[in-house]
Amino acid sequence: MDTAENTSPVTQGLSTIEQTVIQNQAIEAIRLCYDPEIPVNIYDLGLIYDVAAGADGVVTVTMTLTSPHCPAAQSLPRDVEMRVGKVQGVTGVRVNVVWSPPWNPSMMSEAAKLELGF
Repeated sequence: MDTAENTSPVTQGLSTIEQTVIQNQAIEAIRLCYDPEIPVNIYDLGLIYDVAAGADGVVTVTMTLTSPHCPAAQSLPRDVEMRVGKVQGVTGVRVNVVWSPPWNPSMMSEAAKLELGF
């Protein structure tokens, strides 16, 4: 998914520090996204492989789903796009859904494993 809509003024030439701040805020926004069938946010679940903020304010999120047949296959990427797009300084969001490497429970955070009984 690629959002052309800008929710904040265009910022050009963000410093590395500003990019890191946006990246961290984007991760916090992603932590508000939940798979409707699992009581753990998708970041701690291990579905987010990468979050990168560019100097142009565009955030690229590389993520996967628990399976290609996940009922939330359409809604989760849109939720990520919407939440990250609201972060101050973000000028656009690209969400790339990938299937390699395939998700497995070892990708979960320790807190998620405890929550789900792994």
